[in-house]
Amino acid sequence: TFAEIVFTDNGHGIPKNLYDKIMEPFFTTKDVGKGTGLGLSISKGIIEAHKGHLYLDQSYPQTRFVVRLPIIVDTLSTPE
Repeated sequence: TFAEIVFTDNGHGIPKNLYDKIMEPFFTTKDVGKGTGLGLSISKGIIEAHKGHLYLDQSYPQTRFVVRLPIIVDTLSTPE
């Protein structure tokens, strides 16, 4: 079982030629000094460390990122 969190905007979307690059560390389309290009790669690493996935939904016409995390049920603890 998974929980999904979806982030969307109403802009023009991400150009297809950038799909493979946007999760790479230090990749940015901003001017020098305006961004480090670490946000998505760090986020992806944290989410994957929790056994989840962060991905760009390429079927959506605008920009849409999906965070998918497993729902873990603790069967060892008992309710008080």
